[in-house]
Amino acid sequence: MSRRKSAVKRPVPPDPRYDSQTVSKFVNSLMYQGKKSLAEGIFYKAMDLIEERTGQPGVTVFKAAVNNVKPALEVKSRRSRSEKTMQERLAAEFILASKGEGNAIKKKEDTHRMAEANRAFAHYRW
Repeated sequence: MSRRKSAVKRPVPPDPRYDSQTVSKFVNSLMYQGKKSLAEGIFYKAMDLIEERTGQPGVTVFKAAVNNVKPALEVKSRRSRSEKTMQERLAAEFILASKGEGNAIKKKEDTHRMAEANRAFAHYRW
């Protein structure tokens, strides 16, 4: 057992543009090698593209997409998209996920289907 103190959980501050913790957490997960300003720029440009394409506020499409994609199990997708820039890929994925379509939704359904199939054999002891 470690003798060190356990780390103190710090609350995630909301992002400055939308005042949302969900957006801030997503930007932190989008960040690569500590480049937060680059990740924020990518996210905010994707939100602008969403607003242009759908006419709805970008944050509502983002939250709808997150709620539709959110699985009961952990999912790590390794599929790539064909759009040219990261902003376009992110915007397209959010738009499709908010409609209940796209790669993330398919991956979620596949994971749940796999979990249901494995649950049928849970009573067997090998």
